[in-house]
Amino acid sequence: MLQPKTLSLSLISTALLTALSAPAFAQEAKEISTITPIEQISIFGKNNPLNTVPGSAHLIDEAQLDAFKYSDIMRTLASVPGVYIQEEDGYGLRPNIGMRGTGQNRSEKITIMEDGVLAAPAPYASPAAYYFPTSGRMESIEILKGSSTVKYGPRTTGGVINLISRQIPEENLAGKLDMAAGQDGFGKLHAYAGGQGERVGGVIDIYRYQADGFRDINGVSGDSGFKKNDAMAKISIRSAEDAKFDQVVEVKLKHADETSNETYMGLTDADFAANPYSRYSASQKDVMDTEHTQIQINHIIDFSDNLTLGTTVYHNDFKRNWYKTSKVDGKSISSEGTQKAADFDKDPTSGDLEVDVKANNRAYISQGVQTELNWYLDNHDLSFGARYHEDEMDRYQWLDTYSMGSDQVMILTQAGVPGTDSNRVDSAKALALYVQDKIQFGDFNITAGLRYEDVTTRRIDWGKSNTGRDGEPNKDISNSFSAWLPSLSATYQLTANG
Repeated sequence: MLQPKTLSLSLISTALLTALSAPAFAQEAKEISTITPIEQISIFGKNNPLNTVPGSAHLIDEAQLDAFKYSDIMRTLASVPGVYIQEEDGYGLRPNIGMRGTGQNRSEKITIMEDGVLAAPAPYASPAAYYFPTSGRMESIEILKGSSTVKYGPRTTGGVINLISRQIPEENLAGKLDMAAGQDGFGKLHAYAGGQGERVGGVIDIYRYQADGFRDINGVSGDSGFKKNDAMAKISIRSAEDAKFDQVVEVKLKHADETSNETYMGLTDADFAANPYSRYSASQKDVMDTEHTQIQINHIIDFSDNLTLGTTVYHNDFKRNWYKTSKVDGKSISSEGTQKAADFDKDPTSGDLEVDVKANNRAYISQGVQTELNWYLDNHDLSFGARYHEDEMDRYQWLDTYSMGSDQVMILTQAGVPGTDSNRVDSAKALALYVQDKIQFGDFNITAGLRYEDVTTRRIDWGKSNTGRDGEPNKDISNSFSAWLPSLSATYQLTANG
């Protein structure tokens, strides 16, 4: 599926709002701002320039993102070498991304972060999940491959993608409003506004996009598209100008929701050849509903010109229910069920069809605290870091049964009881410690690092009959493991620009 053809209109530009602000005040704010949270949440920065980073490093900055204004992260990453994508829904709602041969399934083998925090709903307990940050509202995207990813983990072999959300503008007032419309009912609205005062700054960023979809469901009305909303707000408070140490605290709040009429059911070879953009009527109830909330608090303090401590506390809550056809006339859609759905659509008068629709209902929690001490010496950049992380996936699922007659409309005949299909919780607790030293000898850089991970996983399963989760579970299994992950890399700067 190609990116929708769009017409875009920027109604209020950053430059316009900046021109309306007070220049003297904006300049004063810049002079007072000695430290910024961006150095804490980003991979690259003034103390870690892109052209000296060992391994393969790429930065997609705001100008590049604005050139195409993709809402699909897989279109955005297509220009980056060594990043592999596998299409799924045509709009990039559920990306499959891999790096350097790791495999693409649900991006489970690479580390995905937003503002320096693990973005997967449960990166340790269940890393393969249907969630990815809304890439269209990002200010920049960082990609790092190779051994220098040892700081980020838990995946340290393939690479890391860090999406940087809208930062608080340095001006006292700045913003933008961008709208687009395109084929198949595609529409997008992106707006942000914010500014920086003497000590307090803030920004609000709103992103909505939608489409009717490019597939038609046989015999019934309704679209195969989606609607997605994403809103974020940040506020920061800086220390007074005469404070002993320069400090800044930034609070980030985010809420996102999605409704997408997507299905797992494919087409037979013959039907795909005849019309690849059709769907069987047995998939008409399929829909994914998600909701994501996040709170993130960043604190950074400069003890001296060469000693900085950054700490982040974060909590992510993600809920999703993919209500999707699982069986047709008792046969799984991964085998004979799809053929039965195809045969029915060819002759709906042949007899009623029984369709089982499974509520793949799951709730995720991901939370923790991480800190990093950076010590900058003459030819050493030392980093000492720690992270304590907890996450879990709660599966509480059921199955509904429908009947479909010659009118090709599915009618509910038996409502399932929540918890009777899957009823378990997978959880993990992890402690990560790392040290990394970037040693500079003129144009020659050596980066050595060591990461330690100590992880405990647990599965509690109450079974399909104990929907109230009363008493002891049927299964309570735990496992603990630890690992030392070393890294060593070197770069040589051939020219001043890398």
